[in-house]
Amino acid sequence: MNLEKLYKMQTALDQHIEEKHQLTSEDLVDRKILALLVEIGELANETRCFKFWSTKPASDKSVILEEFVDGIHFILSLGIESEFQIEEIKVSQESRENGRSTSEQFLEVYKSINEFRTKRTEKNYLTMFQEYLILARLLDFSEKEIEQAYIEKNEVNYVRQQKGY
Repeated sequence: MNLEKLYKMQTALDQHIEEKHQLTSEDLVDRKILALLVEIGELANETRCFKFWSTKPASDKSVILEEFVDGIHFILSLGIESEFQIEEIKVSQESRENGRSTSEQFLEVYKSINEFRTKRTEKNYLTMFQEYLILARLLDFSEKEIEQAYIEKNEVNYVRQQKGY
């Protein structure tokens, strides 16, 4: 995944949104963290991984991927806001075999976001991003799929801004 490219795209989108909505002088970290948590909840809902009471299947992979990249948008944005732009993130294949279920990994992602909010360090940011990418592995998303879906959703976000979303 070309993180440099994604950070550049996210920087441009963030600047566009902040200028359009007159937010350039506001600290948006807490709102971005809350938005990330909400997006992850929407992602979990589409996977249905926690719905032990239901037999309804998960949404299509494309829907789940689109929800996943919504989270990528906010993780990148938080990195930009905190001046933590990671050049490369390694997620080993073993991470997929760490014994966690998808539900457990969602909880790890939430935990890492809370730790980042409590202590905004580069280490906590990297951990948050890594935990999210471990979730991607559990959901069977490749880096190429994530990058392509991010690029497509980034374009959608610009269109939404033009239409007063």
